[in-house]
Amino acid sequence: MNFLEKFFRFVIHFCLYAVIGGFFVTGFLRTGILIQARSITYLPEDVPQAPVALVLGAGLNRDGSPGVVLRDRVKTAAELYFAGKVEKLLMSGDNSSKFYNEPGAMQEYALSLGVPQTDIVLDFAGRRTYDSCYRAKAIFGIEKLIVVTQAFHLPRALFLCNAFEIDASGVAADDANYNRRYYTFWWVREILASGVAYWDIWIAQPQPILGDPEPIFQ
Repeated sequence: MNFLEKFFRFVIHFCLYAVIGGFFVTGFLRTGILIQARSITYLPEDVPQAPVALVLGAGLNRDGSPGVVLRDRVKTAAELYFAGKVEKLLMSGDNSSKFYNEPGAMQEYALSLGVPQTDIVLDFAGRRTYDSCYRAKAIFGIEKLIVVTQAFHLPRALFLCNAFEIDASGVAADDANYNRRYYTFWWVREILASGVAYWDIWIAQPQPILGDPEPIFQ
């Protein structure tokens, strides 16, 4: 075996071991996030009261209306509002283009469910979960909240909120009618996203779009 063949074999083995090692590391990090979230995830009727429910953005339909995942989040948050669990709903999502407005779509759906407009707050710069959690405290002055999102996403969102010293509880907005293939993909994707969350908190510490404080409660 000549030098070139040995070199290529070394590169292949190195890449293989790196992939396997990376898989185990991200799986370990994901497990830590799941364990942390377990004690602060509740059923809607059992979650402790908080001033605000943070509703995280998700995909929109082609007509700009909320997709099924986002509708479930808004609907669950509205139920918390009417049950007296929260006073305000903070709709945080992506509005990086005038043709894509997650917070606006979330507000329209919440209004259709009967939530008063005066109790809906919009965050148009929640492009990532990291940004939404960061801005919840830095811009809107929130110290305690309930995170509303699907079960696959909730542990990472709680981890990020807690990392920003927000007293966060979680309620899962799930529907049994999700496409099983998509739902499996979302769970798998969260393994990698959890690793990114640790990287952002411990190493990169990116700063999202900020601006003047807009405290929800004076």
